[in-house]
This record gives sequence, C-alpha cells and structure tokens, in this order.
Amino acid sequence: MTLDLVNYDVKVREAVKAFWGNRDAARQKQIESGNVDQGERAGVTAGKNMDGFIALILDIIRANGLIQAEIHQSRAVLALPGFFRPTKLWDLIVMHKGELVAAIELKSQVGPSFGNNFNNRTEEAIGTAHDFWTAYREGAFGEQPRPFAGWLILVEDAPGSRSEVQCTSPHFPVFKEFENTSYLKRYDILCQKLVREQLYTTASVIASPREAVDNGSYSQISDMTNIRSFVSSLAGHIAATAARLG
Repeated sequence: MTLDLVNYDVKVREAVKAFWGNRDAARQKQIESGNVDQGERAGVTAGKNMDGFIALILDIIRANGLIQAEIHQSRAVLALPGFFRPTKLWDLIVMHKGELVAAIELKSQVGPSFGNNFNNRTEEAIGTAHDFWTAYREGAFGEQPRPFAGWLILVEDAPGSRSEVQCTSPHFPVFKEFENTSYLKRYDILCQKLVREQLYTTASVIASPREAVDNGSYSQISDMTNIRSFVSSLAGHIAATAARLG
C-alpha cells in the first residue's frame, strides 16, 4: 500500500507561517487591550499556535483510510487516563470504533530561555510517555493493539538555540553525545532517544526563525527526527489501522 503524505512540505511551511503569525497576533491583541504578559508568554497565551500542524495531521489521517475516525481537539475531550495521575490532557486524540488510535503532543519553544525550557520539555515528554504506556499496560484503554504516540516540537532557530552549550556535571561525566552541543542538537538527541527507548512511536524537531512568518521556512536537524519521518510513521499507523478495523 502506498502511503499518502499529503504534500506535507507545503503544509508544514503553511503551519510554520501560521505559528509565527498567531504569536504576533496574540502579542498585538494584548498590547491593544493593555494587558500584556511578560516576555515571550505574550505570544503563546492564545493557544492556537500549533493549529497548522494539527491541520496537517488531520489530512494525513483522512488521506490514509480513517475518514470516519473521531478526531478530538477540544480540551473537554482530550483527557486520557494515566497510571501515576488520574488523567493527562493531550493535544490531539484519534479514536475509531472505540479504540485509541493515536495520541499526539505538539510543543514549541521560543527564546531566550532555551536552557530552562529544554529541561522542562524533556522532563514533561519522558513523564508523559512513561505514564501513558504504564496505563496502557494496565488496561486503561481496554484490550487493543499498541496505539500511536507522537511528539513534535518547533524550536526557534536563533543564536541561543544554535550555539554550543557547555555541560556542568561535577561528580560524573555526561554522556559523550551531549558534549559541546546546542539546544537544537539536544532536542535532536532527545527525540532519537525517545523513539529508541519506545517512549514515542515517533518524535520530531524542526527549527524555524521568526522571519519565517513571511515564507514558512524551516530546517531539520537529522534524518531520524525530521518531519518526513513523523508524517510517514503516522501515515503508516493510520493505514494499518484502517486495514484492520475497516
């Protein structure tokens, strides 16, 4: 079966333009209202920045056989049971015939605090996945095949994310792959390890500068974590589920 990747590169560029445009619109709206958040928070409180990526995912689901799938995007229906906590809100949930097909997290990070935010994103991603798969093992989603778990992050392409960062570990050496790496490279390593350790079916990082609001430009860090790998993995899972469930 040939997978349909729905001309993903064009749609990713549109999603990137929407990301930066929505941030700018949210910031301008706060300025006009006189109620401005501090720092970069002014650009994220609207909560719609990653909607272009959701649109891409919806196209992949429909194009690969699950036209009748229940695709949940509203906060009221995005909670899944956890094991270490009662529930976890995901960014997108796909259901079909009572089965959990996919759960996806869509994240972003804009400077200048790349260091603190990288650590927070890392801890969140690992904790969410561990909780999710433990809940699955314990039957929280019923008797069903392993669902798709996806994690995708857009990181601002800026000197702060591209520059090498020193590691400080006074008692034991850090793993060699982390030495003299940028935060973008660390996200690449994170995504690779999240997949290698089977915490996510696929994980991807893309980098984009603020100027991409005009042209949707973005870059990728490695073949293992690029956006094509993400959409291909998702399309394959959707097509297999469609063939199995009809």
